[in-house]
Amino acid sequence: MTTRQMHLGAVPYGTGGPGSHTLWLDPEIPGDASVNIDWFVEMAQLAERGRFDLVFIVDSQFITPFSPPHYLNRLEPLTLLSALATRTERIGLVGTATTSFNSPFNLVRRLGSLDLISGGRAGWNVVTTGDAGTAGNYGLDEHYDYDTRYGRAQEFVELARALWDSYEDDAFVRDRASGQFLDPSKQHVLDHQGTYFSVKGPLNLVRSPQGHPVVFQAGDSDQGRDLGASVGEGIFTFAPDIPAGQAFYDDIKTRARDRFGRNPDHVVIMPGIKVVVGDTDEDAREIEAVNNDRDHTFGAALREFGRPFGWHDFTAYDLDAPFPAEALVHGERSFYTQAKAVTQRAVDNGWTLRQAVEASRSFRKSEFVGSAATVADKLVEWWEARACDGFNIGLDHPSNFRRIVDEVVPILQERGVFRADYDSTHLRGHLGLPVPENRHTAARRAH
Repeated sequence: MTTRQMHLGAVPYGTGGPGSHTLWLDPEIPGDASVNIDWFVEMAQLAERGRFDLVFIVDSQFITPFSPPHYLNRLEPLTLLSALATRTERIGLVGTATTSFNSPFNLVRRLGSLDLISGGRAGWNVVTTGDAGTAGNYGLDEHYDYDTRYGRAQEFVELARALWDSYEDDAFVRDRASGQFLDPSKQHVLDHQGTYFSVKGPLNLVRSPQGHPVVFQAGDSDQGRDLGASVGEGIFTFAPDIPAGQAFYDDIKTRARDRFGRNPDHVVIMPGIKVVVGDTDEDAREIEAVNNDRDHTFGAALREFGRPFGWHDFTAYDLDAPFPAEALVHGERSFYTQAKAVTQRAVDNGWTLRQAVEASRSFRKSEFVGSAATVADKLVEWWEARACDGFNIGLDHPSNFRRIVDEVVPILQERGVFRADYDSTHLRGHLGLPVPENRHTAARRAH
Protein backbone atom coordinates (compact mmCIF):
# COMPACT_ATOMS: atom_id res chain seq x y z
CA MET A 1 0.00 0.00 0.00
CA THR A 2 1.40 3.37 -0.98
CA THR A 3 1.36 6.22 1.52
CA ARG A 4 -1.10 8.14 -0.60
CA GLN A 5 -4.38 6.27 -1.09
CA MET A 6 -7.26 6.65 -3.51
CA HIS A 7 -10.63 7.46 -1.93
CA LEU A 8 -14.01 6.28 -3.20
CA GLY A 9 -17.52 7.47 -2.42
CA ALA A 10 -20.88 6.10 -3.59
CA VAL A 11 -23.76 8.46 -4.42
CA PRO A 12 -27.15 6.71 -4.64
CA TYR A 13 -29.85 8.56 -6.58
CA GLY A 14 -32.77 6.22 -5.90
CA THR A 15 -35.37 6.66 -8.62
CA GLY A 16 -33.23 9.15 -10.57
CA GLY A 17 -31.74 12.59 -10.07
CA PRO A 18 -30.83 15.38 -12.54
CA GLY A 19 -30.03 13.91 -15.94
CA SER A 20 -31.65 10.57 -15.12
CA HIS A 21 -35.39 11.24 -14.89
CA THR A 22 -36.28 7.77 -16.14
CA LEU A 23 -33.74 5.76 -14.15
CA TRP A 24 -36.63 4.32 -12.13
CA LEU A 25 -37.70 2.30 -15.17
CA ASP A 26 -34.79 -0.06 -14.44
CA PRO A 27 -36.56 -3.18 -13.03
CA GLU A 28 -33.78 -3.56 -10.45
CA ILE A 29 -34.79 -0.26 -8.84
CA PRO A 30 -37.94 -0.30 -6.69
CA GLY A 31 -40.45 2.37 -7.68
CA ASP A 32 -40.19 3.73 -4.14
CA ALA A 33 -36.40 3.38 -3.91
CA SER A 34 -35.89 6.97 -2.74
CA VAL A 35 -37.91 6.30 0.43
CA ASN A 36 -37.14 2.59 0.72
CA ILE A 37 -34.71 2.01 3.60
CA ASP A 38 -34.09 -1.62 2.58
CA TRP A 39 -32.87 -0.45 -0.84
CA PHE A 40 -30.50 2.10 0.71
CA VAL A 41 -29.20 -0.52 3.15
CA GLU A 42 -28.52 -2.91 0.27
CA MET A 43 -26.59 -0.24 -1.67
CA ALA A 44 -24.64 0.96 1.39
CA GLN A 45 -23.66 -2.58 2.31
CA LEU A 46 -22.57 -3.21 -1.28
CA ALA A 47 -20.35 -0.10 -1.15
CA GLU A 48 -18.99 -1.24 2.20
CA ARG A 49 -18.17 -4.66 0.74
CA GLY A 50 -16.10 -2.71 -1.80
CA ARG A 51 -14.32 -0.92 1.08
CA PHE A 52 -15.58 2.49 -0.10
CA ASP A 53 -14.71 5.44 2.12
CA LEU A 54 -18.24 6.78 2.23
CA VAL A 55 -21.79 6.86 0.97
CA PHE A 56 -23.03 10.37 0.20
CA ILE A 57 -26.70 11.40 0.42
CA VAL A 58 -27.54 14.58 -1.50
CA ASP A 59 -30.51 16.79 -0.64
CA SER A 60 -32.59 19.85 -1.48
CA GLN A 61 -35.83 21.17 -0.01
CA PHE A 62 -37.69 22.75 -2.89
CA ILE A 63 -39.49 20.93 -5.68
CA THR A 64 -41.68 21.65 -8.67
CA PRO A 65 -43.59 19.21 -10.91
CA PHE A 66 -40.47 19.30 -13.13
CA SER A 67 -38.10 17.99 -10.45
CA PRO A 68 -36.43 14.59 -10.98
CA PRO A 69 -38.23 11.60 -9.43
CA HIS A 70 -35.66 11.24 -6.64
CA TYR A 71 -36.19 14.87 -5.64
CA LEU A 72 -39.98 14.56 -5.56
CA ASN A 73 -40.08 12.00 -2.76
CA ARG A 74 -36.96 11.21 -0.69
CA LEU A 75 -35.84 10.65 2.87
CA GLU A 76 -34.22 13.39 4.94
CA PRO A 77 -30.45 12.68 4.88
CA LEU A 78 -29.56 12.61 8.58
CA THR A 79 -32.56 10.43 9.43
CA LEU A 80 -31.63 8.06 6.61
CA LEU A 81 -27.95 7.97 7.57
CA SER A 82 -28.79 7.27 11.22
CA ALA A 83 -30.71 4.20 10.05
CA LEU A 84 -27.79 3.16 7.82
CA ALA A 85 -25.43 3.55 10.78
CA THR A 86 -27.11 0.61 12.51
CA ARG A 87 -26.87 -1.63 9.41
CA THR A 88 -23.26 -0.91 8.40
CA GLU A 89 -19.98 -1.15 10.30
CA ARG A 90 -17.19 0.88 8.71
CA ILE A 91 -18.32 2.96 5.74
CA GLY A 92 -18.52 6.74 6.20
CA LEU A 93 -21.97 8.36 6.21
CA VAL A 94 -22.12 11.81 4.62
CA GLY A 95 -25.24 13.95 4.21
CA THR A 96 -26.10 17.34 2.78
CA ALA A 97 -27.48 19.98 5.17
CA THR A 98 -27.91 23.66 4.39
CA THR A 99 -26.54 26.55 6.43
CA SER A 100 -29.15 28.87 4.93
CA PHE A 101 -32.22 27.19 6.40
CA ASN A 102 -31.10 25.46 9.60
CA SER A 103 -30.65 26.58 13.18
CA PRO A 104 -27.00 25.97 14.16
CA PHE A 105 -27.64 24.37 17.55
CA ASN A 106 -30.26 21.99 16.18
CA LEU A 107 -28.26 20.89 13.13
CA VAL A 108 -25.00 20.58 15.04
CA ARG A 109 -26.74 18.37 17.60
CA ARG A 110 -28.22 16.12 14.89
CA LEU A 111 -24.86 15.77 13.13
CA GLY A 112 -23.15 15.04 16.43
CA SER A 113 -25.78 12.42 17.21
CA LEU A 114 -25.17 10.70 13.86
CA ASP A 115 -21.46 10.76 14.62
CA LEU A 116 -22.01 9.02 17.97
CA ILE A 117 -24.56 6.52 16.65
CA SER A 118 -22.13 5.51 13.87
CA GLY A 119 -19.03 5.39 16.07
CA GLY A 120 -17.40 8.34 14.32
CA ARG A 121 -18.40 7.85 10.68
CA ALA A 122 -20.41 11.03 10.04
CA GLY A 123 -19.71 13.69 7.46
CA TRP A 124 -21.51 16.94 6.66
CA ASN A 125 -21.75 18.32 3.12
CA VAL A 126 -22.10 22.06 3.79
CA VAL A 127 -24.33 23.78 1.23
CA THR A 128 -25.70 27.30 1.05
CA THR A 129 -28.72 26.17 -1.05
CA GLY A 130 -28.99 27.17 -4.68
CA ASP A 131 -32.69 26.47 -5.11
CA ALA A 132 -34.06 29.96 -4.49
CA GLY A 133 -37.60 28.67 -4.01
CA THR A 134 -36.54 27.07 -0.74
CA ALA A 135 -36.85 30.46 0.95
CA GLY A 136 -40.63 30.25 0.62
CA ASN A 137 -40.66 27.05 2.67
CA TYR A 138 -39.01 28.89 5.55
CA GLY A 139 -41.17 32.01 5.67
CA LEU A 140 -38.86 34.24 3.61
CA ASP A 141 -39.95 36.35 0.65
CA GLU A 142 -36.66 35.83 -1.19
CA HIS A 143 -33.47 33.84 -0.94
CA TYR A 144 -30.32 35.27 0.63
CA ASP A 145 -27.86 36.91 -1.75
CA TYR A 146 -24.48 35.27 -2.44
CA ASP A 147 -22.49 37.22 0.12
CA THR A 148 -25.01 36.51 2.86
CA ARG A 149 -25.22 32.83 1.99
CA TYR A 150 -21.49 32.32 2.16
CA GLY A 151 -21.06 34.57 5.18
CA ARG A 152 -23.62 32.49 7.05
CA ALA A 153 -21.92 29.27 5.96
CA GLN A 154 -18.48 30.39 7.16
CA GLU A 155 -19.78 31.42 10.57
CA PHE A 156 -22.02 28.34 10.82
CA VAL A 157 -19.13 25.89 10.36
CA GLU A 158 -16.89 27.72 12.83
CA LEU A 159 -19.77 27.76 15.31
CA ALA A 160 -20.43 24.05 14.75
CA ARG A 161 -16.84 23.12 15.54
CA ALA A 162 -16.92 25.22 18.70
CA LEU A 163 -20.15 23.53 19.83
CA TRP A 164 -18.74 20.06 19.17
CA ASP A 165 -15.96 21.00 21.62
CA SER A 166 -18.41 21.85 24.41
CA TYR A 167 -17.15 18.87 26.42
CA GLU A 168 -13.53 17.85 26.76
CA ASP A 169 -13.06 14.16 26.10
CA ASP A 170 -12.66 13.26 29.80
CA ALA A 171 -15.42 15.54 31.09
CA PHE A 172 -17.67 12.70 32.21
CA VAL A 173 -16.03 11.12 35.25
CA ARG A 174 -18.88 8.66 35.97
CA ASP A 175 -17.27 7.68 39.28
CA ARG A 176 -19.79 5.60 41.26
CA ALA A 177 -17.54 5.53 44.33
CA SER A 178 -17.49 9.31 44.68
CA GLY A 179 -20.86 9.92 43.08
CA GLN A 180 -19.32 12.37 40.58
CA PHE A 181 -20.80 12.17 37.09
CA LEU A 182 -19.35 15.31 35.46
CA ASP A 183 -16.22 17.37 35.92
CA PRO A 184 -17.87 20.78 35.46
CA SER A 185 -14.53 22.45 34.69
CA LYS A 186 -14.52 20.51 31.40
CA GLN A 187 -17.92 21.68 30.22
CA HIS A 188 -17.64 24.94 28.26
CA VAL A 189 -20.27 27.58 27.54
CA LEU A 190 -19.85 29.16 24.12
CA ASP A 191 -21.61 32.54 24.36
CA HIS A 192 -21.29 33.08 20.61
CA GLN A 193 -22.40 36.49 19.32
CA GLY A 194 -21.68 36.69 15.61
CA THR A 195 -22.80 38.50 12.49
CA TYR A 196 -25.51 35.99 11.66
CA PHE A 197 -25.96 33.78 14.73
CA SER A 198 -26.20 34.01 18.50
CA VAL A 199 -25.79 30.77 20.44
CA LYS A 200 -25.11 30.43 24.15
CA GLY A 201 -24.30 26.70 24.42
CA PRO A 202 -22.94 24.35 25.54
CA LEU A 203 -24.02 21.51 23.27
CA ASN A 204 -25.50 18.67 25.33
CA LEU A 205 -23.48 16.02 23.53
CA VAL A 206 -19.97 14.57 23.84
CA ARG A 207 -17.54 14.26 20.96
CA SER A 208 -17.33 11.03 18.95
CA PRO A 209 -14.17 8.91 18.43
CA GLN A 210 -13.29 11.14 15.44
CA GLY A 211 -13.78 14.39 17.37
CA HIS A 212 -15.94 16.22 14.83
CA PRO A 213 -17.93 15.07 11.78
CA VAL A 214 -15.87 15.56 8.61
CA VAL A 215 -16.83 18.78 6.81
CA PHE A 216 -17.33 18.57 3.04
CA GLN A 217 -18.09 21.40 0.63
CA ALA A 218 -19.06 21.58 -3.04
CA GLY A 219 -19.19 25.23 -4.21
CA ASP A 220 -17.46 26.23 -7.46
CA SER A 221 -17.92 30.02 -7.40
CA ASP A 222 -15.07 32.12 -6.05
CA GLN A 223 -16.89 32.36 -2.70
CA GLY A 224 -17.52 28.63 -2.79
CA ARG A 225 -13.88 27.83 -3.44
CA ASP A 226 -12.80 30.10 -0.60
CA LEU A 227 -15.27 28.42 1.73
CA GLY A 228 -14.02 24.99 0.74
CA ALA A 229 -10.38 25.98 1.08
CA SER A 230 -10.97 27.56 4.50
CA VAL A 231 -13.18 24.98 6.21
CA GLY A 232 -13.58 21.98 3.89
CA GLU A 233 -11.87 18.71 4.72
CA GLY A 234 -13.42 17.02 1.72
CA ILE A 235 -14.34 18.77 -1.55
CA PHE A 236 -17.02 17.44 -3.88
CA THR A 237 -16.61 18.82 -7.39
CA PHE A 238 -16.86 18.07 -11.12
CA ALA A 239 -14.10 18.03 -13.72
CA PRO A 240 -14.56 17.10 -17.40
CA ASP A 241 -10.94 16.06 -17.93
CA ILE A 242 -7.53 15.79 -16.26
CA PRO A 243 -6.33 19.36 -17.04
CA ALA A 244 -9.53 20.84 -15.56
CA GLY A 245 -9.21 18.55 -12.57
CA GLN A 246 -5.59 19.55 -12.04
CA ALA A 247 -6.43 23.24 -12.27
CA PHE A 248 -9.18 22.92 -9.64
CA TYR A 249 -7.01 20.69 -7.45
CA ASP A 250 -4.12 23.15 -7.53
CA ASP A 251 -6.39 26.14 -6.91
CA ILE A 252 -8.09 24.66 -3.84
CA LYS A 253 -4.88 23.29 -2.32
CA THR A 254 -3.07 26.60 -2.92
CA ARG A 255 -5.90 28.62 -1.39
CA ALA A 256 -5.96 26.32 1.62
CA ARG A 257 -2.22 26.71 2.19
CA ASP A 258 -1.58 30.33 1.21
CA ARG A 259 -4.80 32.09 2.23
CA PHE A 260 -5.83 30.05 5.24
CA GLY A 261 -2.63 28.49 6.55
CA ARG A 262 -3.92 24.94 6.26
CA ASN A 263 -2.15 21.71 5.40
CA PRO A 264 -3.28 21.03 1.81
CA ASP A 265 -3.02 17.29 2.41
CA HIS A 266 -5.93 17.69 4.82
CA VAL A 267 -8.22 18.76 1.97
CA VAL A 268 -9.43 15.66 0.07
CA ILE A 269 -10.75 16.42 -3.42
CA MET A 270 -13.26 13.96 -4.89
CA PRO A 271 -14.93 14.82 -8.23
CA GLY A 272 -18.19 13.14 -9.10
CA ILE A 273 -17.95 10.74 -12.04
CA LYS A 274 -20.06 8.32 -14.02
CA VAL A 275 -18.61 4.83 -14.44
CA VAL A 276 -19.85 2.15 -16.83
CA VAL A 277 -18.28 -1.32 -16.83
CA GLY A 278 -18.70 -3.82 -19.67
CA ASP A 279 -17.17 -7.10 -20.77
CA THR A 280 -15.11 -5.14 -23.29
CA ASP A 281 -14.54 -1.46 -24.00
CA GLU A 282 -16.93 -1.65 -26.95
CA ASP A 283 -19.60 -3.36 -24.87
CA ALA A 284 -19.32 -0.68 -22.17
CA ARG A 285 -19.69 2.13 -24.71
CA GLU A 286 -22.84 0.51 -26.08
CA ILE A 287 -24.28 0.29 -22.55
CA GLU A 288 -23.35 3.93 -21.95
CA ALA A 289 -25.11 5.06 -25.14
CA VAL A 290 -28.28 3.10 -24.36
CA ASN A 291 -28.42 4.37 -20.79
CA ASN A 292 -27.83 7.97 -21.87
CA ASP A 293 -30.76 7.86 -24.27
CA ARG A 294 -33.05 5.93 -21.91
CA ASP A 295 -32.30 7.80 -18.66
CA HIS A 296 -32.50 11.39 -19.97
CA THR A 297 -35.14 12.16 -22.60
CA PHE A 298 -35.53 15.57 -24.26
CA GLY A 299 -38.80 16.20 -22.46
CA ALA A 300 -37.22 15.54 -19.08
CA ALA A 301 -34.23 17.71 -19.98
CA LEU A 302 -36.51 20.62 -20.91
CA ARG A 303 -38.43 20.33 -17.65
CA GLU A 304 -35.29 20.34 -15.51
CA PHE A 305 -33.46 22.93 -17.63
CA GLY A 306 -34.70 25.74 -15.40
CA ARG A 307 -33.17 24.45 -12.17
CA PRO A 308 -30.08 26.72 -12.16
CA PHE A 309 -32.42 29.59 -13.12
CA GLY A 310 -34.42 29.22 -9.91
CA TRP A 311 -36.59 26.51 -11.56
CA HIS A 312 -37.77 29.03 -14.16
CA ASP A 313 -40.30 27.39 -16.49
CA PHE A 314 -38.73 27.12 -19.95
CA THR A 315 -41.58 24.98 -21.30
CA ALA A 316 -43.55 28.18 -21.97
CA TYR A 317 -40.99 29.44 -24.54
CA ASP A 318 -40.83 28.85 -28.28
CA LEU A 319 -38.25 26.07 -28.61
CA ASP A 320 -37.04 27.31 -31.98
CA ALA A 321 -36.69 30.99 -31.10
CA PRO A 322 -33.29 32.39 -30.03
CA PHE A 323 -32.27 31.38 -26.53
CA PRO A 324 -33.98 33.77 -24.04
CA ALA A 325 -30.86 35.26 -22.42
CA GLU A 326 -33.03 37.58 -20.33
CA ALA A 327 -34.00 34.52 -18.26
CA LEU A 328 -30.60 34.74 -16.55
CA VAL A 329 -32.10 37.22 -14.10
CA HIS A 330 -34.03 34.34 -12.53
CA GLY A 331 -30.76 32.65 -11.57
CA GLU A 332 -29.27 35.54 -9.61
CA ARG A 333 -30.19 33.98 -6.26
CA SER A 334 -30.04 30.39 -7.41
CA PHE A 335 -27.22 28.43 -9.08
CA TYR A 336 -25.99 31.60 -10.75
CA THR A 337 -22.54 30.36 -11.79
CA GLN A 338 -24.14 27.48 -13.69
CA ALA A 339 -26.98 29.59 -15.13
CA LYS A 340 -24.50 32.19 -16.37
CA ALA A 341 -22.35 29.53 -18.05
CA VAL A 342 -25.39 27.98 -19.77
CA THR A 343 -26.57 31.39 -21.00
CA GLN A 344 -23.13 32.46 -22.22
CA ARG A 345 -22.65 29.23 -24.14
CA ALA A 346 -26.05 29.55 -25.81
CA VAL A 347 -25.49 33.20 -26.78
CA ASP A 348 -21.95 32.60 -28.04
CA ASN A 349 -23.18 29.77 -30.28
CA GLY A 350 -26.33 31.54 -31.44
CA TRP A 351 -28.45 28.64 -30.23
CA THR A 352 -32.20 28.34 -30.02
CA LEU A 353 -33.70 27.10 -26.77
CA ARG A 354 -34.09 23.67 -28.35
CA GLN A 355 -30.38 23.55 -29.18
CA ALA A 356 -29.43 24.65 -25.67
CA VAL A 357 -31.57 21.91 -24.14
CA GLU A 358 -30.16 19.33 -26.54
CA ALA A 359 -26.67 20.44 -25.55
CA SER A 360 -27.56 19.90 -21.89
CA ARG A 361 -28.43 16.27 -22.62
CA SER A 362 -25.87 15.73 -25.37
CA PHE A 363 -24.00 12.49 -25.16
CA ARG A 364 -20.74 13.49 -23.56
CA LYS A 365 -18.76 10.30 -23.30
CA SER A 366 -17.43 9.63 -19.81
CA GLU A 367 -13.73 8.88 -19.49
CA PHE A 368 -14.54 6.09 -17.05
CA VAL A 369 -16.20 3.63 -19.42
CA GLY A 370 -14.81 0.29 -20.55
CA SER A 371 -13.75 -3.07 -19.28
CA ALA A 372 -12.88 -3.29 -15.60
CA ALA A 373 -9.18 -2.98 -16.46
CA THR A 374 -9.78 0.09 -18.66
CA VAL A 375 -11.82 1.81 -15.95
CA ALA A 376 -9.19 1.02 -13.32
CA ASP A 377 -6.45 2.41 -15.60
CA LYS A 378 -8.36 5.67 -16.04
CA LEU A 379 -9.06 6.07 -12.31
CA VAL A 380 -5.38 5.57 -11.54
CA GLU A 381 -4.34 7.97 -14.32
CA TRP A 382 -6.42 10.80 -12.84
CA TRP A 383 -5.29 10.02 -9.31
CA GLU A 384 -1.59 9.82 -10.21
CA ALA A 385 -1.86 13.09 -12.19
CA ARG A 386 -3.23 14.76 -9.04
CA ALA A 387 -6.39 15.77 -10.77
CA CYS A 388 -8.08 14.44 -7.63
CA ASP A 389 -7.56 12.45 -4.44
CA GLY A 390 -10.41 10.09 -5.22
CA PHE A 391 -13.86 9.90 -6.77
CA ASN A 392 -17.56 10.10 -5.95
CA ILE A 393 -19.14 7.43 -8.13
CA GLY A 394 -22.78 7.90 -9.09
CA LEU A 395 -24.77 4.82 -8.16
CA ASP A 396 -27.32 4.64 -10.96
CA HIS A 397 -28.00 1.14 -12.28
CA PRO A 398 -27.38 -1.38 -9.46
CA SER A 399 -26.03 -4.07 -11.78
CA ASN A 400 -23.37 -1.66 -12.99
CA PHE A 401 -22.38 -0.70 -9.44
CA ARG A 402 -21.96 -4.38 -8.57
CA ARG A 403 -19.49 -4.69 -11.40
CA ILE A 404 -17.55 -1.70 -10.07
CA VAL A 405 -17.34 -3.33 -6.64
CA ASP A 406 -16.63 -6.86 -7.86
CA GLU A 407 -14.40 -6.16 -10.87
CA VAL A 408 -12.83 -2.68 -10.71
CA VAL A 409 -12.07 -2.43 -6.99
CA PRO A 410 -10.03 -5.68 -6.89
CA ILE A 411 -7.78 -4.33 -9.66
CA LEU A 412 -7.19 -1.11 -7.70
CA GLN A 413 -6.38 -3.19 -4.63
CA GLU A 414 -3.93 -5.36 -6.58
CA ARG A 415 -2.16 -2.21 -7.77
CA GLY A 416 -1.79 -1.00 -4.17
CA VAL A 417 -3.64 2.29 -4.67
CA PHE A 418 -6.78 1.33 -2.74
CA ARG A 419 -7.23 -0.39 0.62
CA ALA A 420 -7.61 -4.15 0.77
CA ASP A 421 -9.51 -3.71 4.02
CA TYR A 422 -10.53 -0.93 6.37
CA ASP A 423 -7.75 0.06 8.76
CA SER A 424 -9.82 2.57 10.71
CA THR A 425 -13.17 2.59 12.45
CA HIS A 426 -13.99 6.22 11.62
CA LEU A 427 -14.32 8.40 8.53
CA ARG A 428 -11.33 10.60 9.34
CA GLY A 429 -9.16 7.51 9.38
CA HIS A 430 -10.47 6.40 5.98
CA LEU A 431 -9.65 9.82 4.50
CA GLY A 432 -6.25 10.23 6.18
CA LEU A 433 -7.44 13.21 8.23
CA PRO A 434 -6.32 13.95 11.80
CA VAL A 435 -8.70 13.85 14.76
CA PRO A 436 -8.97 17.49 15.94
CA GLU A 437 -7.90 18.05 19.51
CA ASN A 438 -10.54 19.62 21.71
CA ARG A 439 -9.75 23.36 21.71
CA HIS A 440 -10.19 23.68 25.47
CA THR A 441 -7.93 20.71 26.14
CA ALA A 442 -5.32 22.20 23.80
CA ALA A 443 -5.53 25.56 25.60
CA ARG A 444 -5.25 23.85 28.97
CA ARG A 445 -2.22 21.89 27.80
CA ALA A 446 -0.57 24.99 26.30
CA HIS A 447 -1.16 26.94 29.50
